Amino acid sequence: MAAASLCTFIAGAAAAQDAPVQPDVVRQYVPLSEERLQQMVPKHPDYLGALAPENLNRERPPAPFNVTGTWFIDLSEGFSHFLFGPPYPKFGPEGIEALIEAPLAQARNETYRDSIGQCYPPGMPMIMTRVWPHAFIQLPTAIYMISGFNNSVRTIFLDGRDFSDPNLVVPGYNGESIGHFEGDTLVVQTRYLEPDNHWIDYGIPITFDLEITERIRLLEDGKVMEVEYIMTDPNMWEGEWRSTKRFGRQDYTDINESNCILAYNANLPGTDLGVEAAEERGTSNIEGVADD
Repeated sequence: MAAASLCTFIAGAAAAQDAPVQPDVVRQYVPLSEERLQQMVPKHPDYLGALAPENLNRERPPAPFNVTGTWFIDLSEGFSHFLFGPPYPKFGPEGIEALIEAPLAQARNETYRDSIGQCYPPGMPMIMTRVWPHAFIQLPTAIYMISGFNNSVRTIFLDGRDFSDPNLVVPGYNGESIGHFEGDTLVVQTRYLEPDNHWIDYGIPITFDLEITERIRLLEDGKVMEVEYIMTDPNMWEGEWRSTKRFGRQDYTDINESNCILAYNANLPGTDLGVEAAEERGTSNIEGVADD
């Protein structure tokens, strides 16, 4: 017993000697000037932020309706109703290529332009039809939308501001959205969309010149939100691309934290990574059964 205890003591002492010693950390802080502090904050000096109390408290006509709530895309006509076509406008070469190549890839059990599976944001308008709830919070100056899909944030400004200078703006996947009420309809215009790996439906590309107009109404005593989409991109299609979607108010759900992590996508057969992982396992990327 004594020998065993001695061995245990020696092993414990050796382990203690091998354990790293936490160093003392000393940092030197250099105070920042007020000017430098202010420079660190992104600002638009010509108008107040949407959440500035002075802006929120300004006198405005009451909004005809309030979309605050949680909404979910209506897919009662079929799952593919999340798509924005057909009908489609007359596309240029890039759009025609997507219409041809996407079904061919599907027939081969392959994904086509799987940017969302690579953690690129869906962007407008596709973010609106992801099969996840969307939380809307309406204030007098703005409507804030947080999607349950990857927690994508979209702001619709209602405080009368103009669009940013196109030469200075930083494009985003949800763009810059400005809205105003016309009677019982909220009209929202969106510009400055980032085109990189940004598709509509199955791989239809956009350019920086894409502009989206939404005409939003509440129907059925506020239980249904109808959105008419009017999209123009003179570089990609002729005239207007129109589509109307409906969303149902969902009072018994909330959105939660959601992140796109590439490693996790290897478990999703509908993504490029999932297909590769399934093939490595010797299973079908569609059926999930072992190949013969």
